[in-house]
Amino acid sequence: MNKTFIVFKQEIISTVMRKSFFITLFLIPLVGFLVTIIIGQSQNNPSSNLISTIFTPKNEVELFGVVDQSNLIEYIPEEYQNIFTLFPNQEESKNALNQQKIIGYYIIDKNYVENGKITLVKQDYDPLGEDQNWKLENILNERLLANYPKEFDRIQNPMNFDTEILSTESDRDPNSGLTFFIPYIVTMMFYIIILGSSSLMLNSITNEKTNRVMEILMTSINPSQMLTGKIVALGLVGLMQTVIWSVSGFLLLRLSGRTMDLASSFQLPISILFWGILFFIGGYTLYASLMAGLGAMVPNLKEASQATTILVIPMIIPLMFMSAIIDKPNGLISLILSLFPLTSPVTMMTRLASGSVPLWQIILSLFLIFAFAYLVIRSVSNLFRAQTLLSGQEFKLKYFFNALRGKFSI
Repeated sequence: MNKTFIVFKQEIISTVMRKSFFITLFLIPLVGFLVTIIIGQSQNNPSSNLISTIFTPKNEVELFGVVDQSNLIEYIPEEYQNIFTLFPNQEESKNALNQQKIIGYYIIDKNYVENGKITLVKQDYDPLGEDQNWKLENILNERLLANYPKEFDRIQNPMNFDTEILSTESDRDPNSGLTFFIPYIVTMMFYIIILGSSSLMLNSITNEKTNRVMEILMTSINPSQMLTGKIVALGLVGLMQTVIWSVSGFLLLRLSGRTMDLASSFQLPISILFWGILFFIGGYTLYASLMAGLGAMVPNLKEASQATTILVIPMIIPLMFMSAIIDKPNGLISLILSLFPLTSPVTMMTRLASGSVPLWQIILSLFLIFAFAYLVIRSVSNLFRAQTLLSGQEFKLKYFFNALRGKFSI
């Protein structure tokens, strides 16, 4: 136990004291807070919008001309006067365009009511430019339906759509685009945290093998003690990272809700932090054990990086089906991926961020993850021994999977 604690202590110190880890741990939340504050200030004070200041040249003209040959538009409504200006003919509008007084001009055909033809004339093609076609359409529709205000209002607002949610576990608006944006953030963050934390195990073992430190360690410590110390130490480091990022993300969303007046669809329940910690522990234990077994077999970090692709594939599967999971969090695909141990950590967090998930599925998923992780640890113990750790043989995939089944021998 004393030797396990020594490995535990040394692994934590060596990992946390790395500049790259320290910068990553605090820089990402800090950047998030800074961006939120800048955007919030820009919305509260549009004149100080940093983004528009950088990308929008000073005194840039944003006005479009309108040449109405159909005589439908008698005047430009007040709310559109900063966008459109009327010209009596094409000659005057062309001169204004050449003098850069307008960006371009619309020519409304004299037979617009019959053919709906409108031509937009511009000096150059600008893929980043914003045309005002739909706003001009609003003006024309209003003039065509001037005697039918109710019909015009229905065209402008065809539906007052509302959705009634029977479940009381979620109060997020399913019609908001933000509802589909949050699960992507949660999924990618959880994917990065689990993969990054478990990769620390692989880097630690392969570096010690490459630097011949492993040979010194094997003279004074049991391989099982070293495995236990490393898993627990790097797990706590990853858990600390998870907690800091999760709490920062939660506070960031709350701050965003106050600063930018975001809808309730952009808010997450506090319970997701609790489940996130449990699924991180299970996912990390599972993948860290697999990485440990992989690190025990490869002779150097270069081959380890190549072999890691095999272990990462299950983590990528939920990303491939992310749209289906977000669209139907309780669908068949979501259920299968959330119960399969290698895909369940990421999938379940996506489901929890997308909507309510039955409690029995969450508990069953956690049970399967920890049960499978226990079996993997027992199998990896076949690899984590001095004979394997000190060998420099080339990595072979069949040996790795045979070892997980308890049939490996050198």
